Amino acid sequence: MKIVFMGTPDFAVASLDAIVKANYDVVAVVTAPDKPAGRGQKLAESAVKKYAVEHHIPVLQPEKLKSPEFIETLKSYEADLQVVVAFRMLPEVVWNMPPKGTINLHGSLLPHYRGAAPINHAIINGEKESGVTTFFLKHEIDTGDVIMAEKTPIENDDTAGDLHDKLMNIGAGLIVKTLKAIDAGNVTEQPQLMSDDLKHAPKIFKDDCKIDWNNPAEKIYNLIRGLSPYPTAFTFLNDKTLKIFKAEIEEKEPGISAGGFLTDGKTYLKYATKDAFIKLLDIQYEGKKRMSIEDFLRGMRF
Repeated sequence: MKIVFMGTPDFAVASLDAIVKANYDVVAVVTAPDKPAGRGQKLAESAVKKYAVEHHIPVLQPEKLKSPEFIETLKSYEADLQVVVAFRMLPEVVWNMPPKGTINLHGSLLPHYRGAAPINHAIINGEKESGVTTFFLKHEIDTGDVIMAEKTPIENDDTAGDLHDKLMNIGAGLIVKTLKAIDAGNVTEQPQLMSDDLKHAPKIFKDDCKIDWNNPAEKIYNLIRGLSPYPTAFTFLNDKTLKIFKAEIEEKEPGISAGGFLTDGKTYLKYATKDAFIKLLDIQYEGKKRMSIEDFLRGMRF
């Protein structure tokens, strides 16, 4: 099969690398345009583009996926199949182009957690397992018929970053299994079951990251894990933003209301919640670099 791969971040590179190492013919890669990044605002290439250039795979970087020039160029590669991993929404003229269709890898066990942030929301909601799903694209986002899925447990201290890496590697293997099944004509598609109790994974905005200390400790702990390392849960200290990457739950002492904090100025800083303390371990204070709580307290005055 001739394959066009579409993706942008590191999560997608693992799948692309697995496809290349499985000796599939990747005729082109479609990825995001280069964007200014860092203090110097130099143009930065996506992780997928860097990989493609290193492996001498043609790269397409359309600003608009419906542009006639892009559509014609894409057609010229005469791909049998398109593989999409961590990319943007495709118009029908693109996903309906190859004769064998377009498959997508999604970072959840569909039909649960459709949307832009499945990894974050699974941990925010305190799930004990997650997984990856391959499916054929169709009109509504993340609703296509399921080809394969694979589960993995979520540990009590896993962050979104930890789960991201697990699913990235599991997903790379699942993509290759899916390609082999399609290549052999051995695919049994399963429609996604629709129900009123489906869990969703919408895009996360800044307001969603602000900690409400009136919530139970476990809910706050899961929020911190589910937003670490990005976009990161935060609170305020001395009228400055305090991002929290890692924390733990500790038994609450009486007489401290939610949102109040205790510190010895040397080794610990813990915020009171509705029912316990959240003890901070790894943080970033506004205007400072990320650091351990001990390093932070060493230079802090309350």
